[in-house]
Amino acid sequence: MRTEAHPTTNQNVTSVLDQAQTICAEQGARLTEKRRRVLQVVLESSEPLSAYQIADQYRDQHGQTLSVMSVYRMLNFLKDNELVHRLETTNQYLPCSHITCKHDHEVPQFLICDNCHGVNEVGIRKEILNELSANIEDTGFTLARQQIEFHGICNSCQQDNSRS
Repeated sequence: MRTEAHPTTNQNVTSVLDQAQTICAEQGARLTEKRRRVLQVVLESSEPLSAYQIADQYRDQHGQTLSVMSVYRMLNFLKDNELVHRLETTNQYLPCSHITCKHDHEVPQFLICDNCHGVNEVGIRKEILNELSANIEDTGFTLARQQIEFHGICNSCQQDNSRS
């Protein structure tokens, strides 16, 4: 799996972690050392991770054991503060690709490649989402969440398949 537009160098990860600290402070939340380390595991991964994978990598990188329930609580904190996203269809987590941005963000939609399992986060314009929500509400259905995930084959895998 690969995730588009997310940091890979130590310098970038450190910068993103510092920005995450600032975001939390501005929102009156506290990015504890353990939460920061969980976010670091997610940032350093080239693929979305399950809570179990995060717990394993945390143990391997930091020599400390975290229960999976603790990891889920930390991931919920990170998700609530818009630092990570949870892929509903796979129950995996990936970093928000906009942590270091200063502009307003569109609602994310995720393009998930069923071949390489790469994930690309792209924004959906609010007016499109509002129209979709209005159409749904007209049926009497109440939305609980507005995350959109599309599964298909990414451009890179399509090109690889055409070369074979």
